[in-house]
Amino acid sequence: MSDEKHVRDLIIIGGGPAGYTAALYAARANLNPLAIEGVTFGGQLMITSDVENYPGYPEGVLGPEMMRDFRAQAARFGAEFITDDVTAVDFSERPFRVDVGSDTYLTEAVIVATGATNRKLGLDSEQALQGRGVSYCAVCDAAFFREKEIVVVGGGDSAMEEAIFLTKFATKVTIVHRRDEFRASPIMLDRARSNDRIEWITNAVVDEVVGGEEQKVTGVKLRDVNTGETTLVPAHGLFVAVGHDPNTSLFLEQLDHDDAGYLVTKPRSTETNIEGVFAAGDVADHTYRQAVTAAGTGTMAALDAERWLTAREGMPHAALTAPRA
Repeated sequence: MSDEKHVRDLIIIGGGPAGYTAALYAARANLNPLAIEGVTFGGQLMITSDVENYPGYPEGVLGPEMMRDFRAQAARFGAEFITDDVTAVDFSERPFRVDVGSDTYLTEAVIVATGATNRKLGLDSEQALQGRGVSYCAVCDAAFFREKEIVVVGGGDSAMEEAIFLTKFATKVTIVHRRDEFRASPIMLDRARSNDRIEWITNAVVDEVVGGEEQKVTGVKLRDVNTGETTLVPAHGLFVAVGHDPNTSLFLEQLDHDDAGYLVTKPRSTETNIEGVFAAGDVADHTYRQAVTAAGTGTMAALDAERWLTAREGMPHAALTAPRA
């Protein structure tokens, strides 16, 4: 329940690697953070089956399990959580106002960690086989496709980068694009074309992702956009590389952002154009988009917020800036 008379030190909007890490650091600094984690808390890791590239999990870990660990650790130090979506924010006056439906929360500082969403093809079969051969991150999942055949959908730099990276593991990577012209930069296109493990199918779209008896990808059904003819391409995996959308619609009228909607922060800082508002994770990162980098920027945002609050209110530095344990 909201309390419009109580002004909190810090509210964190979003619950994923960035938001939970920020909550952990802020809680240890005695900032008593409130993390409004969203209905779809945990971010993209909640739809990731196996995570094998996050430090500290030598045997790998399920994405949802890792996010539960992150959340539990932050809660252990006193972070509060609301599992609901923020519906409005007002950064025009202090204290800042954060609305969750009819409830209102006031705060001195905010960390925005709402992440980004992978663009999808919108197929039922894609949804059904997500995590069972359908992936949206080559760096995350390529190692599961050693000596396999893979299809990559997309025509931009991200698709070329994904395909080139996947050739380190797969026997064959087929790039599928709806046109015969590509949005990718000439240098990335040349690199992909010079790779003898990459094949090309243009003027085609994915009609269906085909799964076998074990509910794992066995092929991709393509449709020629000119003739309508369909073809089944055998494959063990489908990587969708058609872009990401930052979850920033609530903030675009108040916070600086680039043309794609990603929040812009000051150099060597997580602070936005509004003092006391910070951004962490994929909401401001369209380059790396990894759980470990999101967690790192969550740490940075908590440090920045604590230092900003200290300078503003004259509070002594708390555990956050104490010597490392």
